[in-house]
Amino acid sequence: MANIIVPQLGESVVEARVARWLKKEGDRVETGEPVVELETDKIDVEVGADRAGVLSSIKHAEGDDVKVGELLATVDESQTGKAPPAAVAPPAPAPAPAAPAASPAPSGNGSKQPAAGPPAEAPRATPTARRIATDRKINLDGVKGSGTAGRVTKRDVEDAAAPTSDSRVAPTSRPPRTSERSEERVRMSKRRQTIARRLVEAQHNAAMLTTFNEVDMSAVMALRERRKESFKKQYGVGLGIASFFVKASVAALRAFPQVNAELQGDEIVMKKYYDIGIAVGAEGGLVVPVLRDADRMSFANIELAIRDFANRANEGTLTLEDLMGGTFTITNGGVFGSLLSTPILNPPQVGILGLHQIQDRPVAKDGQAVIRPMMYVALSYDHRVIDGREAVQFLVRIKEFVEEPANLLLVG
Repeated sequence: MANIIVPQLGESVVEARVARWLKKEGDRVETGEPVVELETDKIDVEVGADRAGVLSSIKHAEGDDVKVGELLATVDESQTGKAPPAAVAPPAPAPAPAAPAASPAPSGNGSKQPAAGPPAEAPRATPTARRIATDRKINLDGVKGSGTAGRVTKRDVEDAAAPTSDSRVAPTSRPPRTSERSEERVRMSKRRQTIARRLVEAQHNAAMLTTFNEVDMSAVMALRERRKESFKKQYGVGLGIASFFVKASVAALRAFPQVNAELQGDEIVMKKYYDIGIAVGAEGGLVVPVLRDADRMSFANIELAIRDFANRANEGTLTLEDLMGGTFTITNGGVFGSLLSTPILNPPQVGILGLHQIQDRPVAKDGQAVIRPMMYVALSYDHRVIDGREAVQFLVRIKEFVEEPANLLLVG
């Protein structure tokens, strides 16, 4: 008898939730074949069988929370190579007088059922996509997947559920209130639970403050406009603003190394490398994949990596390696329309940069009021490690680099 257990799930991940059983008791499984899908606070993982045989016992139902090392199921190796026993129908009774054609009789000893074919393979979809499909009674067989290898994503299901333009009727008046005012209870996903816990911990366990500034984006916008066609033609990706802020952050971190640090007990660990986390909105909540050695990456490398992170976050195919570590984080609420916000630290990091929406605003230049594309930026920091003076100067340094992007070439 072989055991299927919850595997090691990566740094700081000790618990998962059984999202879906891909096999049922009595099914034959091959070595390495996925048997169950687990949902963690970071990614979804498939757990396969180490031995071939028949799935003899499932120990946890879908929705159960399990810990690393816990027994999920057992596989009976002695039945390797044997097909599951076929169901034998009981003998039919003696023929009866023919009756007029009608709807099929209910199944029983006297009924004759059509021959059962092999079960249809379940469509490949993310756990969130399956949950939404179940809630909205959508057959996934009819949903075309846009993810990797045709995997159905949350967006695919929502698009399938959206009414067509012909069926949308604008309300002419406020509908009357009915006596039924329904509520719905939705169990928090493992990712949402962990996000909630970590955000509270960040506020309770750090002396968190935020400083603000504003950046004139004129130079960056003009540079993007001049180079957008040649850049996309050469690298296959657009030149966004994120790469400028990644480059500016690395340069500022070099000047203020305490912002690229971590507090461990009574010691401050200064990081001599620059792994920049990029916050990405995903199906089950925010994830922060990491640009490793961002100081060695070109603008094109950064843009390509960020696009890849966003695509795989929506598909649910980010790996634990993508999400582990990070020395500093950048989050961009501007893509959702945020004008100003206070980002929360991503422990154990001591600094996070918040970007916001670019808006044309009047500003004073050389004694004149002029219109410029302006962005508010925010730096939240752990005051136990970073003094207010350094925090303000760090953010000013980012402002200077973004407003004069040519200076980024001078600092490598």
